[in-house]
Amino acid sequence: MAKAKKARTSMTKSDIIDHLAKKTGQTKVLASQMLDEFVNLAYKEAKRDFTIPGLGKIVVSSRKRRKGRNPQTGEEITIPARKVLQFRFAKQAKDEILPKPKK
Repeated sequence: MAKAKKARTSMTKSDIIDHLAKKTGQTKVLASQMLDEFVNLAYKEAKRDFTIPGLGKIVVSSRKRRKGRNPQTGEEITIPARKVLQFRFAKQAKDEILPKPKK
């Protein structure tokens, strides 16, 4: 009887902490504190752009006011201007994750 393959899911916070602890030789508690502090720093600094070298940048973008439609009634509405967070991947990350096909 063949075993069913388990679908690969994204890493959880505890998976990341385990990996960091093993790679750095630190305890899981210290790895967790470092990850939490890194995330808090990103939240605090994102207002002025936060760059993670080799991975990307968190930026705040402004969206202009625009026209839209209510999908239920078809009525035209105005969507107000607002600020949104974006993550822009660095070229190095793009090249590593999505290698260009060989010609």
